[in-house]
Amino acid sequence: MSIFERYLTLWVLLCIVAGVALGYSLPGTFHLIGSLEIAKVNLPVAVLTWAMIIPMLLKIDFLALTGVMQHWRGIGVTLFVNWAVKPFSMALLGWFFLEYLFRPWLPAAQIDSYVAGLILLAAAPCTAMVFVWSNLMKGEPHFTLSQVALNNAIMIIAFAPIVALLLGLSAITVPWHTLVLSVVLYILVPVIIAQVLRYSVLRRGGTAALADLLHKLNPVALIALLTTLVLLFGFQGSEIVAQPLIIALIAVPILFQVYFNAGLAYGLNRLAGEQHCIAGPSALIGASNFFELAVATAISLFGFKSGAALATVVGVLIEVPVMLSMVWIVNNSQGWYESGAAVKRRAAEIFLKTP
Repeated sequence: MSIFERYLTLWVLLCIVAGVALGYSLPGTFHLIGSLEIAKVNLPVAVLTWAMIIPMLLKIDFLALTGVMQHWRGIGVTLFVNWAVKPFSMALLGWFFLEYLFRPWLPAAQIDSYVAGLILLAAAPCTAMVFVWSNLMKGEPHFTLSQVALNNAIMIIAFAPIVALLLGLSAITVPWHTLVLSVVLYILVPVIIAQVLRYSVLRRGGTAALADLLHKLNPVALIALLTTLVLLFGFQGSEIVAQPLIIALIAVPILFQVYFNAGLAYGLNRLAGEQHCIAGPSALIGASNFFELAVATAISLFGFKSGAALATVVGVLIEVPVMLSMVWIVNNSQGWYESGAAVKRRAAEIFLKTP
């Protein structure tokens, strides 16, 4: 991990301070930035989001989908947790904690918006950061690549309907044209640009040229993320200063969701007999979120000042320390994992097939 990735939580905290301070001292500038939008899609945030997302999508080779069935058990578990469990479990956790348990300590007018932000977080599985987590726990790289490519392909089709369904169940009116435009702007177009650029670079200079380009663009992506956070907190600053407890309360359902979905994916892979190097990445992608997309979509749908935007930012705030804790758990439970009967049988089958 680079120094930016390793200390992402620290940078986010500094952005909170900077955003709040700038919001107080330059309110006119922030209101001007917030007004630059088309169909409720903020143009500065759209540019920053492309700067965040495209470098991450450059790492993904969609040709990896041809080998997706090589580890069909792990892929099946990943898809089940990501698309059949994760968004709905987050919605339930959000409703329970924010709508019910924590209601007395939250501003009533923003509670539905906080839940909406949590739903946006859960409906978008993580992309590039999964490669970092997988590398830290010695995950199988081809499986990691294929599951990320498949999730991104599904996200283009499934993100908008799942978000619309769950926001509808939350009695939140969804501007469909804005949601569809967000999917096009923040998923489809960046995927196309990234893949065209990827194959162009590979054709000209091979994998070394691509690695060099990614090395140069990674800081750009993180700086764009941090700039977006400064803008967000410039608008959210007064509410946060008045009620700092809000961030801690929003973090609770996110933490429950991360450990529940990661544990579910890890356990299901063990029952299915998958190798540990497959189960680890499967659990991690089931736990982490594509927070860049969630932040951008929350701003598009609900605005800079919304509780939804704040909730997605809380996801960014806790992403790195929580995922590092998951890496530690996966690495230190390998002995327990491989003692499972199904895992032993599968290992024996692989051994017998090995020439």
